[in-house]
Amino acid sequence: MPHYRTAVRTPWSSKRAFDYLSDLEHFGEWDPGVKRSVQVTGDGTVVGAAFDVTVAGVGRDMTLRYEIVSLDAPDRVEVRAETGTLRSVDVMTFESTDDGGCVVTYDADLALKGVFMVGNPVLGLIFGRIGDRAAAGLRRVLEGTVA
Repeated sequence: MPHYRTAVRTPWSSKRAFDYLSDLEHFGEWDPGVKRSVQVTGDGTVVGAAFDVTVAGVGRDMTLRYEIVSLDAPDRVEVRAETGTLRSVDVMTFESTDDGGCVVTYDADLALKGVFMVGNPVLGLIFGRIGDRAAAGLRRVLEGTVA
């Protein structure tokens, strides 16, 4: 399964970083592959809240419905999207540092399903490049550095 992990050290507090990143409507502000993200169910950042996230695809855009499936504010949030052919699981953790900032770790798994699973090695190569651009956006928006 294609996997991407990055960590960003930021001067933002864990609470501030958590509040910002767990609201998936901000996705497009730091991930250049996201064209739009709109909350479609739930009220705020709660388990069960769902967001339609439109990503730039090859040839056409694709909208994935991400749902918050686990939440431990301000330490961890897990979101998932699943279609008949694709599954995405993203986990963000927030660890406070002694200087009042925090380290944000973004851990993402993306996998093709069913007969399309044979494409996972190629997807892994593409996912690495996509992840690198998103990591750069995270560092920019969080005013951070590589942890």
